[in-house]
Amino acid sequence: MRNRRKDAMRRAPGTLEAEVLAVLWNAEEPLSPADVQAQLEDDLAYTTVVTILTRLHDKGVAMREKHGRSFRYHAVDDEAGLAARKMTKVLDGEPDRGSVLARFVTQLSETDEEVLRALLRGGTGS
Repeated sequence: MRNRRKDAMRRAPGTLEAEVLAVLWNAEEPLSPADVQAQLEDDLAYTTVVTILTRLHDKGVAMREKHGRSFRYHAVDDEAGLAARKMTKVLDGEPDRGSVLARFVTQLSETDEEVLRALLRGGTGS
């Protein structure tokens, strides 16, 4: 029989990474795994935090710098930058980029289309 209590506490995939990224985004300087662990609401094991930070580094979402015998981590991009990276990665995986972009543009709201046009003209889009 499955442990229902444990299943109920299980997080959705990517939730811990998102929580750790939020801590990195809010930091004014690179953080050690212990610093990140202290700022998380959940009582996560130090090794779990190190694993998450290592995965974020391996994905290119976080950078790390040597500090003594350990590392300190910081986010590579803000939330908008991360979303743009994800979109680019999806686009890079498609054989017909033009068709994907055309389909994407046809599905934009009028407001988003205006923002995109302003950006293409060299504006800020805001």
